[in-house]
Amino acid sequence: RGIFINQAKYAQEILIKHGMTSCDSVDLMHDTCYCARYQAKSTEKHLTAVKRIFWYLKDTIHMGLWYPKDTGFELTAFSDSDHAGCLDSRKSTSGGIQFLGGDKLVSWSSKKQDCTSMSFAEAEYVSLSACCAQVL
Repeated sequence: RGIFINQAKYAQEILIKHGMTSCDSVDLMHDTCYCARYQAKSTEKHLTAVKRIFWYLKDTIHMGLWYPKDTGFELTAFSDSDHAGCLDSRKSTSGGIQFLGGDKLVSWSSKKQDCTSMSFAEAEYVSLSACCAQVL
């Protein structure tokens, strides 16, 4: 007994809308973050990355998250950042991931920081504060 969560309906609608129902799967996280940064001024390279995202959606459409009923409420969170990783703006990227019951993923994120950090420590602090805000 437990809860199974997936987004098959929404992913299928996106694939149909963009004519990508016959594509193959690839890794998603890097491409998604890469494309999000260049939405306003996209190029052919960005379009190729978006197609990779659609391929991933198609091959993982029925995957989901399973939360057994007896899962404890032990929340574990991790965060990390790079310093000045964006070559265009010199801004850092924050990343975070949260687990429930030790190994049940509940949230993850990767986002370019709004401010320009002056040091590795400052970039890590900004990343940690975003991760803590997600936990709360």
